[in-house]
Amino acid sequence: MAKFQYLWKNRVRFKVFSEPYFKAWAKRLLLLPEVIKRNSFRKKLIRNGALISETAEIGDVNVSGKLSLLNVGCFSFIGKVNIALHDKVQIGEKVCINDGVEILTASHDVLDPEWKHTKGKIIIEDYAWIGTGATILPGVTIGRGAVVGAKAVVSKSVAKGSIVVGNPAKALSKSRPEELTYNPCEFLAANNAWLVG
Repeated sequence: MAKFQYLWKNRVRFKVFSEPYFKAWAKRLLLLPEVIKRNSFRKKLIRNGALISETAEIGDVNVSGKLSLLNVGCFSFIGKVNIALHDKVQIGEKVCINDGVEILTASHDVLDPEWKHTKGKIIIEDYAWIGTGATILPGVTIGRGAVVGAKAVVSKSVAKGSIVVGNPAKALSKSRPEELTYNPCEFLAANNAWLVG
């Protein structure tokens, strides 16, 4: 949602010169550099070949590899994340990927005497939440609405709505509701100043 036109069009409007009006505009002006920074970075990634929705929020992402392999859907948030693009990384809509996450599409086969390079695409479906410091390994699909706990290491695909934790990541007995309606981008202070006030 960093695209300024979206924020302007969907801004909450308060009575002119009221206290909420001044508070909202103070926050908007104070946080404007953050909106501009994320907007600029997203545009740079798109210019270099990534396919990223104009409503996605891209933080200080360190991307290595071919940017045309990166696809990010609407209203998804990616924090300070490392993404190694040896193969495709497809991130759905309304996904939240917290700081410190590593998304790795390649490795080496430790059982191969020649230590051959292996790779596999990573798919993160809509409403998935990847917790701080988690590592997603090659060939993994994170199902719709699934949660990967902080510091978890995911080497196998995660079922829809599952919650996994640990190293290696294992599913908990509880799962998320099927009906999810939140937008992770709305929680960012810079967006909240426009949309809530």
